[in-house]
Amino acid sequence: MDNVIVIANQKGGVGKTTTAINLAASIAVMEKKVLVIDCDSQGNATSGLGLDREDIKNCIYHGLCGDSRLQELIYETELSYLKIVPSSQDLVGAEIELIGRENREYYLYNLLRGNLDGYEYVILDCPPSMGIVTINALCAAKKLLIPLQCEYYALEGIAHLLKTYELVKKRLNTELKLLGVVLTMFDKRNKLSHQVAQEVRNHFKDRVLKTVIPRNVRLSEAPSHGKPAISYDIRSTGSQAYLELAREIVSKSKE
Repeated sequence: MDNVIVIANQKGGVGKTTTAINLAASIAVMEKKVLVIDCDSQGNATSGLGLDREDIKNCIYHGLCGDSRLQELIYETELSYLKIVPSSQDLVGAEIELIGRENREYYLYNLLRGNLDGYEYVILDCPPSMGIVTINALCAAKKLLIPLQCEYYALEGIAHLLKTYELVKKRLNTELKLLGVVLTMFDKRNKLSHQVAQEVRNHFKDRVLKTVIPRNVRLSEAPSHGKPAISYDIRSTGSQAYLELAREIVSKSKE
């Protein structure tokens, strides 16, 4: 399955989970079946799509470190075309449990292999680190999407991420491709946002996606209601931006 997309950046607060939730929901409203896999022990994608973490019996941890099959880990969301494999604090233990195992980078790949029939897109939301769980996500994916906050310090970490991407592509997953860099939290009133955006475009050129995600209150409010932005306020600029991003990515996948 070609459309397994990992959303990663080792810097926190750049919009990884916001992008995972809202991109997945926006593709789902296009009537394409989407599976979100929450690979972050904080479980923000899980709660952001309306699941109560206390009600979850099996999560991605049990698939990575236990004997659970993928089908046993999938939960419904309020959108009929969108499902999720949730996360919990148990996933912290995976960093310890997997490190001593043989072929530890491929546990997520093996969990997904042959079990994605019926899904057109799979979105992997990663923690803000380059630990073994993130490496597993990079090895299981076909495409890497990098959210980049339009602030100066966000530029500093991207070089390290790209170095990791090149190493994974060379040694562990030769099929992994860079889908692109998506600019997030863009404030058109802020001169620095424009400067950062221009610098990123100068460096990455056509690897920067055309859609820019603005800084938007509705995007920040929606997770507290357990909803993606399009379910919370479809008319907001944030919702419309993610719908446009979904259209751009679906179009790229057809190419």
